[in-house]
Amino acid sequence: MKKIITSKNAPAPIGPYSHAVQVNNMLFVSGQVGKNPHTGELMLGNVKTETRQVMENIKGILTDAGMDFTHVVKTTIFLADMNDFASVNEVYGSYFTGDYPARETVQVSKLPLGVNVEISVIAVL
Repeated sequence: MKKIITSKNAPAPIGPYSHAVQVNNMLFVSGQVGKNPHTGELMLGNVKTETRQVMENIKGILTDAGMDFTHVVKTTIFLADMNDFASVNEVYGSYFTGDYPARETVQVSKLPLGVNVEISVIAVL
């Protein structure tokens, strides 16, 4: 059975998708962008600030599902510019304390809302 996770600590979806879907002990979190869920403001001025907001949005969804970053087993990072890799990696890494999840990072030609970074995760309870 699947359970839909909706979080007030992440921006409202901009399309027909859920923040996350839980199936048994697995949580599939949709790609998050650097949009403040409380103000609706996109955090586009600095890629580190943008990435921090992305990670906070993911944190909010994980929390609402009864999980945290220690439960994350897989991440996918989409970048508009691979030159931002080091900055994104620095912020992303600060949310984990070891036993890092599997991950890939890819550069794409364009992301929703003109953002610079989008991250999705899979977590296991």
